[in-house]
Amino acid sequence: MKGLKPAGRWPSGNVRYYYRYTTPATPMPDAPKDSPEFLRAYTDAAAGKPTKVRGKIRHRTGTIGAGIRAFLASDAYMARATSTRARWRSFAEEFEEFFATARLADLEPRHIRRYLAQFGPHPANNRLKLWRAMGRWWVDNGLLDADPARDVRKRAAPESDGHTPWTAADATAFRYHWPIGSMQRLAFELLAQTGAAIGDAVTLGPGNLRNGWLTYRRTKSKTLCTVPLFVTPRPAYYPSSEDLRTCIEAAPKHLTWLSTARGGSRSPKAAGQWFSKAAREAGIEGKTAHGVRKYLATYMAEHGATEAQRMAILGHDTTAQTRDYSKTADARKIIQGTDFDNFSDPVDNLSHNALKT
Repeated sequence: MKGLKPAGRWPSGNVRYYYRYTTPATPMPDAPKDSPEFLRAYTDAAAGKPTKVRGKIRHRTGTIGAGIRAFLASDAYMARATSTRARWRSFAEEFEEFFATARLADLEPRHIRRYLAQFGPHPANNRLKLWRAMGRWWVDNGLLDADPARDVRKRAAPESDGHTPWTAADATAFRYHWPIGSMQRLAFELLAQTGAAIGDAVTLGPGNLRNGWLTYRRTKSKTLCTVPLFVTPRPAYYPSSEDLRTCIEAAPKHLTWLSTARGGSRSPKAAGQWFSKAAREAGIEGKTAHGVRKYLATYMAEHGATEAQRMAILGHDTTAQTRDYSKTADARKIIQGTDFDNFSDPVDNLSHNALKT
């Protein structure tokens, strides 16, 4: 086979080869030359395709694939929230399948636009965030002279983050299906009273409580949340139900409230899927844990919480996020008047005692 350069031996005893017709030379796997694994890697290297050595993907220098992998190893990527890194890595691997062997220097805005055109507005815009982050990093680190994603515009999309808010009817149906004592019910009450994202909710436990106040820092934005969970008296704009306290008292005692059957912490992704499944089993279709967060946010706006109060509890880092819920609340006040008895408490609209009968 042409182009193979021996360079010592692997610990296994196999000769360590490099394919020298690439820059830099491409390492071949720890395997005999006549093995299927070695032959496949040799063929890919000769064709300019990425190779995988000891679980690591290696692209030819100067390709888009190499640029993507360089970004994934950078501080710009590692500084992102865990949930963002997981989503971006998934997108990056998707980009590799499409662009890996193309030259990074040849990448133009039209190529990115054409690629994103196959997705709907929200999925396309989510992927564009990664393209823009990579483009800036490639320029800042001298891989490119111009950012190919800078002039790619976001797609017009409905004003929604894709998570439909829960309604009072949804809350009633969920409570009716999942009684106190079930972990699913505990999850709902925790989300409905803290407004935490599911990725943060799985980390909450007794250690976050002091004198009735629950505090935690959001994983995504790093903002501090301060929730009057069990304070006395509670603010008039905040849900007053004791269902969450009852659920916690009925649950096994572990470091986190939303523990697994073995007492371990749930992963954010698995917990989100688990909660969505619980909602479907209760007859609630198309609703997620984040919709419960929006449910509490709207409730507080309807009951007179100020913008600053809602920001403190929900951990919003911009007033624009908080005002989205104010618009919904203001519209309802205009239609129904200012009598808050017309509005359902997301926690108190059906007591746990009534559900037992």
